[in-house]
Amino acid sequence: MASIQIANARKSYGAVDVLHGIDLDISDGEFIVLVGPSGCGKSTLLRMIAGLEDITSGDISIAGTVVNELQPKDRDIAMVFQSYALYPHMSVAENMSYALTLRKTAREKIADAISGVAEILGLTALLERRPKALSGGQRQRVAMGRAIVRKPQAFLFDEPLSNLDARLREQMRTEIRKLHRRLGATSVYVTHDQIEAMTMADRIVAMHDGIIQQVGSPVEIYDRPANIFVASFIGSPAMNFLEGSYEQVGENSAGIRLTDGALVPVLPARDAQHNQPVTLGARPEHITIVSDGENGLPAKVELIEPMGLSTLVHVTLAGKPIKIFTMDRPAYAVDSFIHIAFDMAKVHVFDSASEKRLPPASEPHGDHAGQ
Repeated sequence: MASIQIANARKSYGAVDVLHGIDLDISDGEFIVLVGPSGCGKSTLLRMIAGLEDITSGDISIAGTVVNELQPKDRDIAMVFQSYALYPHMSVAENMSYALTLRKTAREKIADAISGVAEILGLTALLERRPKALSGGQRQRVAMGRAIVRKPQAFLFDEPLSNLDARLREQMRTEIRKLHRRLGATSVYVTHDQIEAMTMADRIVAMHDGIIQQVGSPVEIYDRPANIFVASFIGSPAMNFLEGSYEQVGENSAGIRLTDGALVPVLPARDAQHNQPVTLGARPEHITIVSDGENGLPAKVELIEPMGLSTLVHVTLAGKPIKIFTMDRPAYAVDSFIHIAFDMAKVHVFDSASEKRLPPASEPHGDHAGQ
């Protein structure tokens, strides 16, 4: 396997800039997930690594060798696409062995390779079937098997699970991670599904508008998002946001004054100025429903959403919709009022102008992931 280095990589189509100076180092054996909304440039970056898209400027290196001018077949990588791209007239074994056959690999070696990979992927009993006789999950495993038998330096995955139903996607996520641990393969995985990113990645690369917004472990990205985009994109249900102004209440205490005049206590934020316009960010699980006498803020109930194990309570606060995650099964009436409180140690303060996170003054410098 091999490391991948991307240095100031740019991609333009005529006057349209798609990627704006991407810098990223991927370690040997690492599982990296590129995540972001449609059009953010993640698939373009993956295709540039594969050699399916030309690089406008910058360098891409695989195992220390700059591959800008190398054809895809000479980069020693394997790619698994969103569409399974299996030959319908070939059996599972023939599909998996096709690349080895083109390389004129000895039959005995092909048979051994197919047998070993089929056992890993649970395809041994299906080797003589054709794709039309397989389920979606089985076809995806064949597509992965075709990549694995080549023993490439790196695996590239372009939204491989998007055609599967929710339960099968969950199963395949687990299988891909187990496979990665077994093979120790350098892998770059593209998805717009933040749950896939959170559950699969060693590190997440959050992208937006052709720019890397943040790089970090799933926990780092979730707990210390670099800006409002990352905070809003990562997490399900999504983070709640409220506009207000920062107030230094005392030497060691602070708050955010919401537009309706309510004050939400927060940890003092580094580099924040008194009366500075800010955005309060709070994940649904960091807001609790309290009794009337516990100094909570009054919020109007809009919807109760039972989810089995948990419940989402939709309320309105300061004219903005807020979601609250609770393990209880509340029976509040719509249009009634409840009182809510924010976990001041867990909420985030973002500068409204730059949208960047203002870390707590108590957080060590550099103790947050970012580009």
